[in-house]
Amino acid sequence: MPTDYIPFRETNYFSNFICDYLDQNPELKDFYHHFPNLENFEAQIEEKRQSGHVSESHRKILVNTLKSQYKNLETSDLTAEHIELLNSENTFTITTGHQLNLFTGPLYFLYKIISTINLTEQLKEIYPKNNFVPIYWMASEDHDFEEINYFNFKGKKIQWNSEQTGAVGHFNTEGLADVFDVISSEFGAGKNAEQLKTWFKEAYLNHDDLADATRYLANELFGEYGLVILDADDKELKRLFIPQMKNELLEKVAFETVSETNKNLEALGLKIQVNPREINLFYIKDGLRERIVEIDGNYQVLESDMSWSEDELLQHLDEFPERFSPNVIMRPLYQEVILPNLCYIGGGGELIYWLQLKSNFETQNVTFPMLLLRNSALVKSKKQAEKQEILNISDKDLFLDRHSFINKKVRKISNIDIDFSEQIEHLESQFKHLFELAEQTDKSFYGAVKAQEVKQIKGLKHLEKRLLKAQKRKLADQIERSTELQEQLFPNQSLQERTINFSELYLEYGADLIPELKNALTPLKGEFLILNLK
Repeated sequence: MPTDYIPFRETNYFSNFICDYLDQNPELKDFYHHFPNLENFEAQIEEKRQSGHVSESHRKILVNTLKSQYKNLETSDLTAEHIELLNSENTFTITTGHQLNLFTGPLYFLYKIISTINLTEQLKEIYPKNNFVPIYWMASEDHDFEEINYFNFKGKKIQWNSEQTGAVGHFNTEGLADVFDVISSEFGAGKNAEQLKTWFKEAYLNHDDLADATRYLANELFGEYGLVILDADDKELKRLFIPQMKNELLEKVAFETVSETNKNLEALGLKIQVNPREINLFYIKDGLRERIVEIDGNYQVLESDMSWSEDELLQHLDEFPERFSPNVIMRPLYQEVILPNLCYIGGGGELIYWLQLKSNFETQNVTFPMLLLRNSALVKSKKQAEKQEILNISDKDLFLDRHSFINKKVRKISNIDIDFSEQIEHLESQFKHLFELAEQTDKSFYGAVKAQEVKQIKGLKHLEKRLLKAQKRKLADQIERSTELQEQLFPNQSLQERTINFSELYLEYGADLIPELKNALTPLKGEFLILNLK
């Protein structure tokens, strides 16, 4: 299982902002707490232990909720042990979150969870007196169905159509039998295909709602590694969050603190991911998930006739906390209040919006977690790796945009040196002398000399492009095979992990896929993995 690594910055697929975070740029220090390296976990553990948010009774509610959610699942011994360990004050969590994408959605779903599992195992080795539990937080309260109702398989979009509205975790699985018919045909025959069909059928045809279906599937994939799957759309868990929700409704703290942080981040050139509302809570009930707003002292739910006075709203919150749903600004706070969590693992976009939130955590007196960029990987088959070697393409070249990739390949395989940079440099040197001559004789000629320099350099570049184009035609076969390989590994010129579904790899590697990925992904490595699977 040969592996290689490339710095995230050199892939050109990650923002400068995230790369600056990974480099621990001093300008960003105010926006996060402890940077995620092994030695910093000791301080994070102690701070979380002393914070007082996750008390003994608090842990008991968490454990009872998890046991209730797992009651109809075949639970591995390790997952059952992890749930029980959450009762102990020496047990902490590492958490990742993800939407309820159909059949897990993009491949990086696996990388998120494996990163989380592997980090807990690494921490146990370093801090053996403590226990570490990997948590997958299901985003069951999201309402953007269009983002999650499909997955890509070999260039085709496998989609579930439904007219349901509200929190997606509540969606019934009606209509997914039709999707099963489609994937049965697409997956074909064979042992690995049959396993994929079984997982899909058991998850989506034998469970009533999307939350239960996703829990089943994630448990099937990762239960043996002790993953604990949490659906925080729960009355008793939200009861633990009532103080923060009251604060949000009455004081609008998040709006003020996050808005100020956003200004500071924008001053550093960051494009803001999320903007706070005055009230960052939704109301959930019977297919409805709409914002709560305050208008002239009354609290209303948009697109409905529900409204309350302040006292009525607070009473309603105490009676029905499950109907109040944190938005993207408040969800991280909810997570850190109900979990003994040390670190959140997410993608680049997620980490950017977490960096917007530290000031709100500080105002609410909640410990801000460490933020770790999830593992990223490019998986190559043995056949693809062999083809890459034959075509003499470096791993770094694969990450080039298509135009640069082709041009570099043409130059590399051509027996004619179509690189006029030396000639252009020589021309610029000649014109430097002409500029000096113009300065000494008649400065009015300076503009004419400059125009001539621009014209001649432009002519050379144009000629270089024409010769490259001619060579592309001559070398069309090799260029086609090279771009075909790049397209296989970077579908639609995007990272493989953001495009394909795990099923494509599972068809080829079967039960070896997840163990191989688990062995290769190192969460604190801080570089992009290139993995050749046999």
